[in-house]
Amino acid sequence: MKKVLLFAFVALFACTITAQQVNFGAKAGVNFASIGGDETEEWDGKTGFHLGLISEILLSEKFAFQPEILYSSQGAKAEGTETFEGITASYEAKLKLDYVNIPLLAKYYISPNFNIHVGPQLGFLVKSEGEAEYSFMGESETETEDLKDDTKGVDFALAAGLGYKLEMGLFFEARYNLGLSNIWDYEDEDDFSQKNNVIQLSVGFMF
Repeated sequence: MKKVLLFAFVALFACTITAQQVNFGAKAGVNFASIGGDETEEWDGKTGFHLGLISEILLSEKFAFQPEILYSSQGAKAEGTETFEGITASYEAKLKLDYVNIPLLAKYYISPNFNIHVGPQLGFLVKSEGEAEYSFMGESETETEDLKDDTKGVDFALAAGLGYKLEMGLFFEARYNLGLSNIWDYEDEDDFSQKNNVIQLSVGFMF
């Protein structure tokens, strides 16, 4: 992890000293998150949010480097029914994963307003929690469990997306984050792997 952070710092420093212009901004939006991998057939997508700060380091008329720091609510959910001793209960289970994500994006302007961007993303785990709500015989019960000790503290992903920026500074983005690393920190993690997948829709303003 130290090598990754060192590389990110060197890349950011190199881009800054060669930049023609540096802009700063903020963004926020909705996450459509899911978990892919082993034993995820019953898991559905979970809606969350992201927000944070970005900078755009213009290297030329067409190319830019865009580092960001975002708080991102991710995870997945599942719904179903269970029957025990003749009593049927419905349940909704949620896996809540919150990260501070740092995308490091290469950005190419196809036109003065429209761009594509791609790059690695490093995520630092803030919260990992399981929540299950059971409903039976007109009553409901909620259970929560802290899963942080069983979840890896660092997550790696590949981010790719499209952006459109107005001259006034307002911009819109659509992005897909493909998880590359197992989110779980089990002894037998080589035999069981699940990864984050997130679609992000954002709106922001470049100052």
